[in-house]
Amino acid sequence: MNSNRSSFLNNIPPVVKNIIAINIVLFIATAVLPSVFYRFGLNLDLNDIMGMHYWESPKFNPVQLVTYAFMHGGLTHIFFNLFAVYMFGSILEHVWGPKRFLIYYLITAIGAGIVQQIFWTIEFQPALNAINHEIASNFQNAASLTEQKKLFLANPNFITIGASGSVFGLLLAFGWLFPEEKLFLMFIPIPIKARIFVLGYGLIELFQGVANFTGDNVAHFAHLGGMLFGAILILIWKRNNSLYNK
Repeated sequence: MNSNRSSFLNNIPPVVKNIIAINIVLFIATAVLPSVFYRFGLNLDLNDIMGMHYWESPKFNPVQLVTYAFMHGGLTHIFFNLFAVYMFGSILEHVWGPKRFLIYYLITAIGAGIVQQIFWTIEFQPALNAINHEIASNFQNAASLTEQKKLFLANPNFITIGASGSVFGLLLAFGWLFPEEKLFLMFIPIPIKARIFVLGYGLIELFQGVANFTGDNVAHFAHLGGMLFGAILILIWKRNNSLYNK
C-alpha cells in the first residue's frame, strides 16, 4: 500500500506536485487560521487578502494577480481544479519540462486575472462614473458619497479566486498539442476529440460570460483569459520553433 502510494506520488512531475501541494496547504490554512487568530481578537481572511480584488479597490494588490490562482472557496472548487491540473498538467509538464510548464501556468493565471479586471472595469464603470459625478457636483454630501464608493469597491462579491484560469489554459494547450485525443465528459460516456471539446467549452464560457445570468458568480471571462493568454504564448513558442523544446 505504502509502496503504491509512493510510486503514484513519484510519477507526478515536480511543478504539478508543488502546485497541488501549495493549493492544498493554503486551502487548509484558509479554513483553520481564522479561528486561531480569532482567539487573539484578530480577523484573518486569506481569501480576502490573497484573492484578486478590482484594481480600484483599496484592497487590491498587484501580487493578487498571482496569489488568487492558489486560493479556493470550497471542496468541490479545489477538487475539480486540482484534478484538472493533475490530469492535463502532468502531460504538459512531461512535454515542456518543469521551467516552461511553470511559465505557461503562471502566465495563464496572470492573463486570466487581467482579462477579469478588464471585464470588471467595463461592468463597474457606469456605476463608478455616476458616483464620481455625484461627488463632484454635491460638495455637501461628498464625504458620504466617497464612503459609499469605498463600500462599493470593497464589495466581497467583487473578488476572484481559483486556479480555473490556468486550468482553462492547460485545457487549451492539451487540445492544441493533442487535438485527436479522446476525452470523456463526466456522466456522458461519449468520446470527444480534444480540439472539439476545447472549442465547445470555450464557446460555452463566452456565452455564459456575455449572458451574465443572475446568481452566476463564476468568472467566465477569467477562464477565457486563461485560454487567450495560453494561445498567445503557444503561438509565440511555435513561431520561434520552440514549442516542443524543454
